[in-house]
Amino acid sequence: MPPVALSAVIITRNASRHLPACLESVRFADETIVVDSGSTDGTAELAAARGARVVQKEWLGYGPQKQFAVEQARNDWVLCVDSDERVSPELKQSIEEALGAPVAPVYRMARRNQFLGRWLSHGEGYPDWSPRLFNRMNARWSDDLVHEKVLYAVTPGTLKGDLMHESYDDLGAYLERQNRYTTLAARREFERGRRAGVFHLVFSPLVRFVKFYVFRLGFLDGMPGLLHILTGCMNSCVKYAKLIELQRNESRP
Repeated sequence: MPPVALSAVIITRNASRHLPACLESVRFADETIVVDSGSTDGTAELAAARGARVVQKEWLGYGPQKQFAVEQARNDWVLCVDSDERVSPELKQSIEEALGAPVAPVYRMARRNQFLGRWLSHGEGYPDWSPRLFNRMNARWSDDLVHEKVLYAVTPGTLKGDLMHESYDDLGAYLERQNRYTTLAARREFERGRRAGVFHLVFSPLVRFVKFYVFRLGFLDGMPGLLHILTGCMNSCVKYAKLIELQRNESRP
């Protein structure tokens, strides 16, 4: 039985800096689709020159944009990667083996995050399990505008090898992006009817720190590991602070 055909799907916006490495790492796929949302740095032209099929689509939010990309694929099996990620050689081999005789419609893989120039090996930075290889008849991306996830109702298979997430941001750029994410996350929680108080402000960051820095051994990643979890704890606090602000604005006459 021949392996099933695979489509690699990528969403982009001004990603010309790191897209070449991403595209090179998914060359084993039968097709590559890049859904671009108005790049002005030559991203779309670069992708087309490297053999990808480029589709332009206005920005819908992370979840809807990724689902739109999945729907552009010619094949039911899709591999979803971000433009600043690349498939490691071991992961490539594992994907090819899985597609030779699939035993599950969804597969998860370990995502290894780079932070402040260091590949994290513990805490929140690794293994960061992510279901990115799936049959689109059995799974789809959520509608979340941020912190999107793949939705499925099966037990996923597990692949060997890492999906490498290469971040080129300095700390300032990273924090600026996290500020945008917490705003979107607070708005999402507010629209879902969730409410927050002092308990969330205090204990959510504390529990997060103990879980990932202590029990998940984040301290073994040195200073980058400490800054990574402290930023995550700050994000928890800021998200709930923004949610409380939305609540108070709603209650004002």
